Amino acid sequence: MNTEKMNLLNTVLLRFSGGAVFTIGDAVEGGTGILGSTGSGKTHGSGTCWAHSFLSHGFGGLVLTAKPDEVDLWRRYCEQTNRIDDLIVVEPGGPHRFSLLDYEVSKNDGNVSVTQNIVSLIETVIESGREKSSGQVNDSFWASAQTMLITSVASLCLLAGDISVQAMYDVALSAPKGDEERGTKKEDEKESAFQVMYEVARENVMLQVEAFLETLAPEEHKKMEKEKRLEGWVIQNVSDYRMLLQIDQFFAVSYRKLHSKTRSIVEFSFIGFLFQLLQEPFYSLFCNGPSTFTPEDCITKGKIIILNLPVKIYQQTGQQIQIAIKYAFQRAWERRGVLPGEHIPFLWCDEAHLFLHPHDAHFLSTARSSMIATVYLSQSIVGYYASMGGNKSEYKVKSLLGLLSTKIFHANTCMDTNRWASDLFGEEYQTDHQRGVQVGRDFSQSYSESEKLYKRVRPEQFVSLKTGGKKNNYIVEAYIHRQGSPFSNGLNFKKVRFRQKPSL
Repeated sequence: MNTEKMNLLNTVLLRFSGGAVFTIGDAVEGGTGILGSTGSGKTHGSGTCWAHSFLSHGFGGLVLTAKPDEVDLWRRYCEQTNRIDDLIVVEPGGPHRFSLLDYEVSKNDGNVSVTQNIVSLIETVIESGREKSSGQVNDSFWASAQTMLITSVASLCLLAGDISVQAMYDVALSAPKGDEERGTKKEDEKESAFQVMYEVARENVMLQVEAFLETLAPEEHKKMEKEKRLEGWVIQNVSDYRMLLQIDQFFAVSYRKLHSKTRSIVEFSFIGFLFQLLQEPFYSLFCNGPSTFTPEDCITKGKIIILNLPVKIYQQTGQQIQIAIKYAFQRAWERRGVLPGEHIPFLWCDEAHLFLHPHDAHFLSTARSSMIATVYLSQSIVGYYASMGGNKSEYKVKSLLGLLSTKIFHANTCMDTNRWASDLFGEEYQTDHQRGVQVGRDFSQSYSESEKLYKRVRPEQFVSLKTGGKKNNYIVEAYIHRQGSPFSNGLNFKKVRFRQKPSL
């Protein structure tokens, strides 16, 4: 690691009593998880402290919202840290928009195809909204069928030169089913969107084939044709022709042979997400018109982008759209090369359990090398369990939260969370004093000492932590735990205090 990067990682963001510090290196190593019941002070205590430290040090980032008041909170943060000019609020009626699909199409770097970008994005959002159950034999079948459908639709639209949400929706909705033949229609029946798209794609591909064949010498062309090797040669050298054949085979054979119930489940998982994107205000914000910003703006310009589409108002659609944007930003930040002078990007999710997707664990595991700071706030681990679902949800949650190298525990009435925190802090040997007295014909007493293991912080102690406000003199208490270097007490956790402003 070069000296410049080492100095950057050692930059102090926060200082605690006893000389303890929180550095940029701590912020980007996995991230920070903040847990606390409603009213515990996690947002206006540690949350405010972390947000101010990021903004004061020039971080740019993406903020997802669950509640309507979060946008005003972040406006206040930006004003207090002189970053208001860097603030971009994405909201209905506002001037900013992000063309999600156009951005993914533009990210064809030769290693990952446009189709793969689109398929990965859509599948991630669909999977995040589906309760994950374990032990089902047909899980892999549903996933494969869904992948094939999304890939075939996106590829067809790409070959036809119309890779838009509306085009994919129309094609998926009108794709041949049952005994329908691909590309055929009844007399006096208007051509379907699928048929139109297929014909345009076929014409485009055949132009490529003709151009390729013209490069062959006439003698070579005739020889291959006679030996029936011509089509194989075209398939080998014209990738779009090979793609068209795969699309044709899928819709003409595989898709039509699916049981109607199976096909409808696979189809509506895909079409359902596209349908949501086509509704207002989401269509205007993410599908119509050029983007006014990109994920790279957080790094090169230090922009702070807030998705003011709170789940409380926009429900499941607002949730899924924010997950899609989150995933697009995560991938964009990860594929960049870290350069000197860049702004460090941060991802901020209050009520984080609402915005999880299947690739979050991988993202957190590589965040340090990509220099990305993540902050997840939630009430309890039970909320994460409910979000991830399935019989293995406990292991998935603990695996995910285990990647957050810094954890902050505020007052909590969830004993599952408190027991988990208590176990994380570990045990220590303490002297156990025992005295016995026996009264009878003879009087006797005994005294003994022994070393026993006790919890360093018992689960019930989290319930009594100060929660801020006037009644607590605007003091919020929490336990902070981090991996790596211990605090001044020689342990990896420490009880800390955050002072709120009286206006809070």
